[in-house]
Amino acid sequence: MSWNNSAFAADLPILPTKAPVPYIAPGYDWTGFYVGGHIGLAAGNSGWSMAPTGGGAPVSGSFGLYKSPSAFKESGSWFEGIQAGYNYMLRNRVVFGIEADGSFPTFPDAVSGLTTGGISNFNSPSFGAGTFSETVLASGTVRGRIGYAPGHWLFYATGGLAWTYNQQELVQNATGNTEDRFLYRFGWAAGAGIETAIAPSWTIRGEYLWTDFPSVDVNFPVSGQRVSSDFSEHQFRLALNYRFDDPSRPASVAPSRFTDNADIFAVHGQATYVQQAYPAFRSPYEGPNSLTGGAQTKETFDTTLSVGVKLWKGAEFWANPEIDQGHGLNDTHGVAGFTSGEAYKIGSSTPYARLHRAFLRQTINLGGDTENVDDDFFQFKGTRSTDRLVITAGRFAVTDIFDTNRYANNPKADFLNWSLVSAATFDYAADGWGYTFGGAAEWYTGPWTVRGGVFDLSATPSGGASPLGGTDDPTFQQFALIGEIERRYVLWDQPGKIKITGFLNRGSAGKFNDAVALAAATGMPADINAVRSYTSRPGVSLNLEQQINENVGVFFRAGWADGNVEPWDFTDVDRTVSGGVSIGGKPWGRPDDTVGIAGVMNGISSAHTAFFNAGGLGILLGDGQLTNYSTEKILEAYYSYALNASTKLTFDYQFIANPGYNADRGPANVFAARAHWQF
Repeated sequence: MSWNNSAFAADLPILPTKAPVPYIAPGYDWTGFYVGGHIGLAAGNSGWSMAPTGGGAPVSGSFGLYKSPSAFKESGSWFEGIQAGYNYMLRNRVVFGIEADGSFPTFPDAVSGLTTGGISNFNSPSFGAGTFSETVLASGTVRGRIGYAPGHWLFYATGGLAWTYNQQELVQNATGNTEDRFLYRFGWAAGAGIETAIAPSWTIRGEYLWTDFPSVDVNFPVSGQRVSSDFSEHQFRLALNYRFDDPSRPASVAPSRFTDNADIFAVHGQATYVQQAYPAFRSPYEGPNSLTGGAQTKETFDTTLSVGVKLWKGAEFWANPEIDQGHGLNDTHGVAGFTSGEAYKIGSSTPYARLHRAFLRQTINLGGDTENVDDDFFQFKGTRSTDRLVITAGRFAVTDIFDTNRYANNPKADFLNWSLVSAATFDYAADGWGYTFGGAAEWYTGPWTVRGGVFDLSATPSGGASPLGGTDDPTFQQFALIGEIERRYVLWDQPGKIKITGFLNRGSAGKFNDAVALAAATGMPADINAVRSYTSRPGVSLNLEQQINENVGVFFRAGWADGNVEPWDFTDVDRTVSGGVSIGGKPWGRPDDTVGIAGVMNGISSAHTAFFNAGGLGILLGDGQLTNYSTEKILEAYYSYALNASTKLTFDYQFIANPGYNADRGPANVFAARAHWQF
C-alpha cells in the first residue's frame, strides 16, 4: 500500500502542460491524433445454463451485472481506462475517425468479491446448491467514428469490435469447493457521443456504448460441469483527450472562453513502475504475516491523471483517477518499515481503477508579501500571500498536508521505505491504499504554520483478521484528530523547517494486554479482534529538514505512539527514529540526478512484543512468536538518474536487520528498480 502519495511531484521538474484558454473559433479543425483517459459506469446482464459434462439435466439462470458504487469501499460497477485515436475532418465538416481503448473495473469489493459482475444462485441435481458468477477484469474496443462538427462541437456515432477478459466462478455450497475459470470474450460495440474543446489541446466528451458478446462454453473439470453463458453491457463514459495537432494553441496569450483572462484548467499525469526483489535469507520459522525466507520478486505499476479546475476566487477542485496493478513483497507483510511506498496493502495481478483524490481547496489571502507558486501535480501556477488560510475538504491523503518533508516524502521520486515516506509512528487515517475522507485547515502567518484536521478512520483497525480494515468507515464513528505546528527558519543562510505533528485516533480498538490475557485463558493465539472496545490511541512526531547548500539537504524524524493499543491504519511501530541526506548531482555534471542515503530504527512496546509472542497478528507482522525481540534497523540508499526532465530511473537498495523485530530472522537485502514518468 502506497502510503505515499503526499508530495506527488516533490522535487521533480514539471513540464508545462497548460496555457491560458483561448476562444475557440467556429473553424476549429478536428483532424489529428489524440490520447486520453475515461471514467464510466457499466450495467448489463448475462444468461447462463449449466449441464454435467457426462450428460444430465441442465439448469439455467441469469443475473444483472450492475453493482451500486460505494465511495467508502471504492467498489461497484464503475471503471477507468485509456484511449487513443485519430480523426480526419472533411471540408464539409464531416469527421471520420478510429479509436482503440482499454478499461479496468474497481478493485473487488472486500465483502462480496464483485465489481462489474453478477452472481446467481441455483440448485442442480448433479451439483447441489451453488452459485455461479462472472466478473469483468478488463475490457476494450476498437471502433470507427463518423460525425459532424459545427465548430468546436463534435456529434458522432461509433461502432466496431469489443473484447473483455472475465473471471467465472462456480461454488458448491455443501463443500465450499470453488473453481475459477478465466476467459476472453469477443463481440461488437456500438454507441454515440458528444465531444467539445475546452482548452488548447484538450477536449472532453460524454459517450454511450453498448457491447454484446455471444454465448461461450466453459468446462469446470473438478465440478464436472459445463457452463454456457452470454454477456452484454451498457457503458456510460466521460472522457478527457489531449490533441497533439490542436490548431487552437495560440502563439500568444488569449482570453478564456469561461472567464476573462483566467487560466482555470490544469492536467498532469504520471506512471510509475517498481520491481523489488531479495535473495533468500535466514528464516528458521515463519508465521502468517512473515516475510518469506525464500527468494522473491514482485512488481507494482500505477498510472495517474490529475485534473484541476478553478471554481471561484481562491477555490480549486482536483480529481485524481488512477489505475493500479501489482503486489508488494509477500503481499505487503513481514517488515514494519515496509520496503515500498508504491505497494499497497491490497494488491491485484490485473489492473484496477481507483479514485484516490477528489477534493476542494480554498485559499484565502490574509496579507504579507506576495510569493510565486509553481505549477505542480495538484497546484496551479500563480501567486499567493505569505499570510493565508487554506482549507481542504474531500478525499485525499493525510500526508498530502501533514508530516511532509522535502527530502523524504515521495516514493515515486525519493526513498521507497514506508518509514521514510512519513514517521513510522504516524498512524494516520487511511484506507488500504492510503486515502480517506476528511478536512484540514492551515493558517500561515510569518514563519509559522498551524494545521489541524479531522479524518475518517477505517471501519475497523487493519490488524488481526479484519476484512473491513482498510475500508473507510461510512458512519464516521471511527475518526482521527490531527494537529501540526511548523516553524520555518534560516540557519547559516540556508532554509530549514521543523514540525511537530500529533494525532489522536478514536474508535473501537484492542489493547495488547487484554489480547494476551485472553490467549492465556483459552490456549489459543492472541486475537486482537476479540478484545476491541471504544478507546483512544495518541501519538506525536518530530520532523526536521535542513538545506546545507544548493546541492545537499538533510532530514530527521522521530516519533512515539501509544504501545498499549493496536495501531489503526498504518503499520506496527510504536517508536521510530530516522534520518538521512539527499545530494543533487550538479557537482558531477548531472544536476537532475539525486543520491539519497538514510537510516531507520523502529521499535514496539513490551505489551506489543508480548502480543506477537502469543501468536498475535498485526497490520503487517506476525511470525507466530517473538522470543528474541530486537529493534528493526533499516538502511536505504538510492540513485535517481534523469533520462530527461520528465523521466527518471532509480536504483534502490535496502538492508533490513531484524525484520518484524525478530532477531531470529534475517537480515534481508532488498533491491529495487523504479521507472517514473510524468508531465
